[in-house]
Amino acid sequence: MSWSVLAFILATLFALLLYLSHRAARVDWQRKGINWIDGLVRLLCKHVHHLDDSQQIPLPATGPAIVVANHVSGLDPFLLISACRRPLRFLIAREEYERPGLHWLFKASGCIPVDRAGRPEKALRQALRALEQGEVIALFPHGKIHLDSDPPLKIKGGVARLAIWSQAAIYPVRIAGVKGEGQVAFAPFMPGKVKLTMHQPLRCDVADMKLCLAEITEAISAGTANRT
Repeated sequence: MSWSVLAFILATLFALLLYLSHRAARVDWQRKGINWIDGLVRLLCKHVHHLDDSQQIPLPATGPAIVVANHVSGLDPFLLISACRRPLRFLIAREEYERPGLHWLFKASGCIPVDRAGRPEKALRQALRALEQGEVIALFPHGKIHLDSDPPLKIKGGVARLAIWSQAAIYPVRIAGVKGEGQVAFAPFMPGKVKLTMHQPLRCDVADMKLCLAEITEAISAGTANRT
């Protein structure tokens, strides 16, 4: 096979991938490149991880909302993106946000870096401003990958404070069936049959923040039933 034929085949496959990703995109991220990645992520979750189109987080069409989920792998953000019809602004650790090669993507998609060793409240203020502008914030309240087999870990209280300050509802999601549990880079490419369990929106009250955190913990923990 000549190099020209190989180049033609590769160019054709790339063009086909661009076309399919464009067709699969469901959200306008205000950037063409990110819209294309949105479609690519949805194709990956549908065909590699068998995420059903009916598994959608019941977000309102407009207005602020907070999406929370258990965190089992590097695939998790892709699953939440695929289960939404609105852009998600993820809170992520600053060391991940500044990772070479990926910083541009995190910045372009509106991720909010959290300085866990310094001033995490700065990220909360930025997230609050986004909620006040009617955007959707997504986060993993355990703060890191935490499997069902791991010792119990309290979730971070920042999610409750955000909900109280913004009066936004919290939409809990339980992620299960990920083949690459505990993996980060390889998890998106390990075929599996993922199931997302959606729960009724929660409201946090300043008088009982502990109850709010307990309800979130229950919703994203093992053994919870689908209540949609």
